[in-house]
Amino acid sequence: MTHTGTEAAAGTEEPGRAGGAEAADGTNEPHGAGGAEAAAGPGEPEGVAATGPRPDGSAQPEGTDVAGPRSDVTAPAEKAASAGPRPGGTAQPGATAIGAGPVDAAGPAVDPLTPRARRLCDAMSAAFPGPGDAAALRLATTPRDGRRVREVGFVRDGSAGGVPVRVYSADRSPGAPTGPLVVFAHGGGWVMCDPDTHDGLCRELAARAGATVVSVDYRRAPEHRFPAAADDLYAAVVWAYERWGRPVVVAGDSSGGNLAASAALRARDEQRPYICGQLLIYPVLDHRLAGASATEFADGFFHTAAHMRWYWEQYLGPDGDPSVPYASPGLAPDLSGLPPALVVLADCDPLRDEGLAYARGLARTGTPAQVHLSPGMFHGFLGGIGILPEAEAALETASRWLRDGGPPPTAT
Repeated sequence: MTHTGTEAAAGTEEPGRAGGAEAADGTNEPHGAGGAEAAAGPGEPEGVAATGPRPDGSAQPEGTDVAGPRSDVTAPAEKAASAGPRPGGTAQPGATAIGAGPVDAAGPAVDPLTPRARRLCDAMSAAFPGPGDAAALRLATTPRDGRRVREVGFVRDGSAGGVPVRVYSADRSPGAPTGPLVVFAHGGGWVMCDPDTHDGLCRELAARAGATVVSVDYRRAPEHRFPAAADDLYAAVVWAYERWGRPVVVAGDSSGGNLAASAALRARDEQRPYICGQLLIYPVLDHRLAGASATEFADGFFHTAAHMRWYWEQYLGPDGDPSVPYASPGLAPDLSGLPPALVVLADCDPLRDEGLAYARGLARTGTPAQVHLSPGMFHGFLGGIGILPEAEAALETASRWLRDGGPPPTAT
């Protein structure tokens, strides 16, 4: 397997090594996304909710329902989403400082990140190179030795029809899975990272959800342009389905979320294999970066809009067509017939709005789509397990969704 690093800062999908800010679980990669859960079920395309205002007191993104201080969301859409089939089975304009929110005429800008998230974000960003040098980015995201890891029943490297994979099982033998079967694509802007950088996250998902997780070491750009990575991920999904004869949940963070959504589209179009769920963690879905969040959080929040544009250039090459649905799943003209989705998002992320748009698009077709939106968090915050309570909350939501096939029980 290739041995690159975690997707970090400016546009990567997994913050973690930067500035020595290693996550408490020793993975060096941010894994979670804590925040509000909301269902965007049929008939409720705008039913995305978050748990209260941002840390700076500003409102949530336009079109987002704020559910107040409660940790649960009891919008009508929640019932619609949970009723579907089981899945598893530069500073901001007007700001005075990097990462700051809008300037109030009466005083300085207020940071929309929580204090803990700001410290981690700045540490990761300080150690992360700017766009333009794939080798430097890969070196910066190489995992450090001596990391603590979550024990699981079984871990083995192998091949999925010629595509390198690493299989994790909550069980002690590699036999037929008893829990969800998950095929996972790591983030890294299609340029960096590999199963080593996301080892911690895959172990957590396997252990918490009782799942078998197949982590795919797909070919990376710019050496291998689109559709190489998408083809590898799809091939691994077919392999997992045929090997175990069970429906598959496709999952991934950032650019890996892009590959997961692309595989779901392709499986629908080719009518094979059976994909029963999409777990998309701050996914890349639309090459245009046209949402308000892409401007509001373009710089100063670890993953930058400049990095994201560069990643797209490496992935597609000079002659690539970014509007092809398998490249930009969020632009697919037809989202009907796709599996239920859980979309985990950070509020302060250039990619936030394309994730919300995708969930709403699914909901409009009648597909159950649940959103877990974390106020005060940044792209890649899932690597902050042990540092950010929001990361723990997001990871637990994702694991429960995989395990139980629906939103968590409503708190009383």
